[in-house]
Amino acid sequence: MDSAGAAAGRTVPAAAGSAAPAANTGPVANSAPAPDAERDVFVEESPTTMLQVRPPQEEVDRRLAAREQAANTKPVLPRVFQVLMAVFYPVVLLVLAIRLVTTNAFLWIEYHRPGFPADSFGFSTDDRLTYGSYTVDYLLNFAGRRYLGGLVNTEGKPLFLDREVAHMADVKSLIDLAFLLGLVLAIVMVIGIIYLSRRSTGGVRRGLFAGSIVTLVLIIGLGVLAVMGWETFFTDFHKIFFANGTWTFYTDDTLIRLFPSQFWSDAGIFIGAFVLVVSSLTLAFTWPTKDRRQAVARAKRPGRRAAAQ
Repeated sequence: MDSAGAAAGRTVPAAAGSAAPAANTGPVANSAPAPDAERDVFVEESPTTMLQVRPPQEEVDRRLAAREQAANTKPVLPRVFQVLMAVFYPVVLLVLAIRLVTTNAFLWIEYHRPGFPADSFGFSTDDRLTYGSYTVDYLLNFAGRRYLGGLVNTEGKPLFLDREVAHMADVKSLIDLAFLLGLVLAIVMVIGIIYLSRRSTGGVRRGLFAGSIVTLVLIIGLGVLAVMGWETFFTDFHKIFFANGTWTFYTDDTLIRLFPSQFWSDAGIFIGAFVLVVSSLTLAFTWPTKDRRQAVARAKRPGRRAAAQ
């Protein structure tokens, strides 16, 4: 029994040992995962698990309302520039028309046009053009009163009296102020145009459109007053900007001989016609047509850069 048991005891390990290699070379070896496959698998728990919790419905509604309000809120600065353009446009256009009148070219056209009254005291057309050019140049340069006060006629007498020179000095101050104001407003308008062209689709057009309407209303109203009574209109204009007694002269004074009443009525017609034509063209080119309205609507669509209206 002992020898048999020992033999049996020796036989079992041998069988087990002989079977073990078969197990290692069989299915076990084929089912073991490769080391590279283990490294390719990466599992991480989501760090935003708490974000998956839906907030209360009241909070959702509040956020949606705030988002919608932010989307519909229109910036203030584009509106400000549009209003400034509408207000400044008639002033800039009027100053530009006045600048065109204060030129030697306008003098030449006036003195040579048919029907312009001749000087009854002896000034020829060439005399008027020469002396009138000095007057216009004085309004545009930086010279003092001596520029006109030192002029003499063919007889060696002063061409302009002291009160004429004093009035022209007042006119020069008014012209300088008007031109400076027009320049400043024009610069602001250019800045507004550049800003609106980048930030507001159709903003420039709307500003100029409103400005042209304001200009047309003003120029038509002033035109009606001028037609109803030019002398009254001319007198009231001088009363507003000049002191009484400083702008009235005799018919033989140089200023009246160079710039008779016909000259000022022609200048007023030119200024009114120029402003009327330019503002009408501006109105026509900025009219809110269907295509322009659709372009603005397309700029507001989601997914595009919404224009600040």
